[in-house]
Amino acid sequence: MYRVIVANKAVLTPWEVSGKIDYDNLVEKFGTKPLNHGDLDRMRDHSGRFHFMLRRGVFYSHRDLDKILDHHDRGGKFSLYTGRGPSGPVHLGHLIPWIFTKHLQDTYGSKLLFQFTDDEKMLLKEDLDETITSHWVHENALDLMALGFDPDNTEFIVNMRHASKLFPIALKVAKKITGSTMRAVFGFNDQSNLGMMFFPSMQAAPCFLESERAGEPVPCLIPAGIDQDPYWRLTRDIARKLGYPKPAQIHGRMLPGLTGTAKMSSSQPETAIYMTDVPELVEKKIEYANVPEDRANCPLFQFHYFLLTESDEEVEWIRDACTSNRRSCLECKIELAEDVNRFLKAHRRRKKLIGKSVETMLE
Repeated sequence: MYRVIVANKAVLTPWEVSGKIDYDNLVEKFGTKPLNHGDLDRMRDHSGRFHFMLRRGVFYSHRDLDKILDHHDRGGKFSLYTGRGPSGPVHLGHLIPWIFTKHLQDTYGSKLLFQFTDDEKMLLKEDLDETITSHWVHENALDLMALGFDPDNTEFIVNMRHASKLFPIALKVAKKITGSTMRAVFGFNDQSNLGMMFFPSMQAAPCFLESERAGEPVPCLIPAGIDQDPYWRLTRDIARKLGYPKPAQIHGRMLPGLTGTAKMSSSQPETAIYMTDVPELVEKKIEYANVPEDRANCPLFQFHYFLLTESDEEVEWIRDACTSNRRSCLECKIELAEDVNRFLKAHRRRKKLIGKSVETMLE
C-alpha cells in the first residue's frame, strides 16, 4: 500500500492510519502547500466569517486552492466532491470533512457530488454484499443530509447503482494509468485484488463528471482527510492528458480516537463514537478513554477542538482548565459525554425529518 512512515513509525495510507502523525511533515512528503494567511483571508472574505476549522488549522493544506479561488473571483463555478465507503455507521470523525464541505457549499453555491464507493468496500471485505452496502448507503446519506446540505445542489453517486455515470470516464482514466504506477502508488502486487486495481479509476471519475456534462472545463475541489491524498495525486497526474482541469484539494487533519489513536476508525469501534451510539454507550466509551499524562494532547479535548465547540474562548478555557488541573479528568469526561449526547440527539432529530427526501435523492 501507499505508505508514509515517519520517524515515530507512524503509518498513513488511504486504508490505514496509525501512530502519531506529523501533519507538517506530510506537507513536505506529499508536496502539498500549507494554507497561508492570503488563502485564509480570501475564504473569510468570501463567506463573511472565519470558519472555526480554518481558524484552528483543522484544514491546513491544499493543492491548487488558490486557482479555485481565482476562478471564483472571475465569476466561474466549481464543483465539490467528497464521499464515503458505505460499510457501517458513520462516526464523529467522518463528520469533520462533511461539515467543512457544507460550509464550502453554503459559501460558493457549489454543486456537491457525493460518491458512495460500495464497490470498493465489497472488493475489500469478503462479508459485504450489495444488500448490506445498500442499507448503509441509505443510513449514511441520512447522516450527511442531516448536516444541512442543499438537496437541490447535492447529487449522490452510488458506484454500483450509478455506474453508467462514471464508467465512460473511468475507462478514459484507466487507459492513462499503468500497472507499474498502481503498484508504486498503492503497493499492489500479484496477489492484489484485480478489482481494487481498477477502482481508483472509478474514484477519479467524479472529478471530471461536471466537465463532461458541461462540455467545458469545470474545476473541482475535494475537501478530505490528507490520508486520501494518494488518489488525487494519481488523478491530477493524468487530468491534463484527458483535457480536464486538475482536481484541487483542501486537506484536513483527522479526529483522533478516544484512546489517542491517530484517527478515529471503524476498525477499532471502542475508540469511536458512532451516530448510532445510545447515550449509555457514549458515556461508557468516554469513561474508559485513555487520558495521557501530557494533558495538552488529551484526546477528549480534541473532540471540542475539532467539532463540538465553535467558540475559541470556550475551547481555550477547556484547554487551560485541563492542563492547569483546575478540573479533574472525571469532570472533563462527564461534560464531554453530555456534549456528545446533546450533539447526537439533535442530529437524530434532523435525520427523522428528511427521510423521504433522501430516498428520492438516491434513486
